[in-house]
Amino acid sequence: MRREYHSWVSHHLGRTMEFLWFGDRGYPVVIFPTSMGRFWQAEDFGLTGALADKVDAGYIQLVCVDSIDTESWYNKNAPPAYRVRRHDDYDRYLRNEIVPYIQHRSGRGDLGVCGASFGAYHAADFAGRYPGLVTKAVLFSGLYHTGQFLDGYWDDLCYYHCPEAFVANADEGLVQQLRQVEWFVATGEHDSLIGENRHFAGLLQGKGIGVHAEFWPGVFGHDWPFWRDAIRRFL
Repeated sequence: MRREYHSWVSHHLGRTMEFLWFGDRGYPVVIFPTSMGRFWQAEDFGLTGALADKVDAGYIQLVCVDSIDTESWYNKNAPPAYRVRRHDDYDRYLRNEIVPYIQHRSGRGDLGVCGASFGAYHAADFAGRYPGLVTKAVLFSGLYHTGQFLDGYWDDLCYYHCPEAFVANADEGLVQQLRQVEWFVATGEHDSLIGENRHFAGLLQGKGIGVHAEFWPGVFGHDWPFWRDAIRRFL
């Protein structure tokens, strides 16, 4: 695969952000790392390799972005209000820096997002906030409510970065927008987060939003080998 490393100083985050780009044509897909993970994680654990033939054939391009989870949701040394504001900075980095770069480079206006575990949260949050811009969301073994990171704190910004909350309360206007996204939710039936994934898929279905949900029988599902094996079916 064609592989490139890129970085720049984000003016939204005030720090250097790095990413890997695989391929040179096709549908662009942003891949988020798991909890507190880095931009090289998807490559190290074989997700990009599992898609190498599709990348080489020009069907897809992969953009493996970095996270700032240690500065936001997982930053227990900061007040909860700061944690969510820092995540909102990250959201603005993605929307106003990464996305325009992808659009300019790919010459396309559509975009996929993919993530596993807490990366699935990032993918769901971004797809839910920008439906239509995001046209496919592949969510493995995800967590979709951020309450556990907020120590009881809650405000409007928390709400609008909590997919479980804003999907559950979506009015018909937002529902119509969310229908522009192809949603995929998948994990094993023995995953500790199986309940969260069934619930989120059910929220989408209950709103009449199409979702392909897979809950693999007899397996744990919350690990790289499962995600690596399944990703080819969805991208």
